[in-house]
Amino acid sequence: MALLLNNPDVLQKGRAEINAQVRNQRLIQESDMNHLPYLHFIISETLRFYPPGPLLVPHESREEISLAGYEIPKGTMLLVNVYWIQRDSEIWEEPMKFKPERFEDGMSNGKWMAPFGMGRRRCPGEALAMREMGVVLGALIHCLIGKELELN
Repeated sequence: MALLLNNPDVLQKGRAEINAQVRNQRLIQESDMNHLPYLHFIISETLRFYPPGPLLVPHESREEISLAGYEIPKGTMLLVNVYWIQRDSEIWEEPMKFKPERFEDGMSNGKWMAPFGMGRRRCPGEALAMREMGVVLGALIHCLIGKELELN
């Protein structure tokens, strides 16, 4: 919410998309999520900025490897810092700027976006979490924030 309130242009685009799809006839529903791509971009960008956990579940190296000039022996416990990866300027253009548009048309494909982990240890509840975040954030934008902005 703080990111949206600090970026009113993003908030207005999100609200316009929700109003075009849902209008003021009813509350936003889970079935609307497939028709709200910009809302998904907002959620993805928020998760890039603030992943649910800054470190992934610990992993153990299966073999000895060399990484960035460091020798990592077999059996070493590894902690992946997702918070840093998702703010790395070598991966993301303007990483400290809140830009949901970076997820349009698959522009973020091939970039390290792992707020729920990766591979076999990926969070099994990711799909449910994304849907629920969409409904909750969409309802807040549609019902609360939009009305507040109209009053001011």
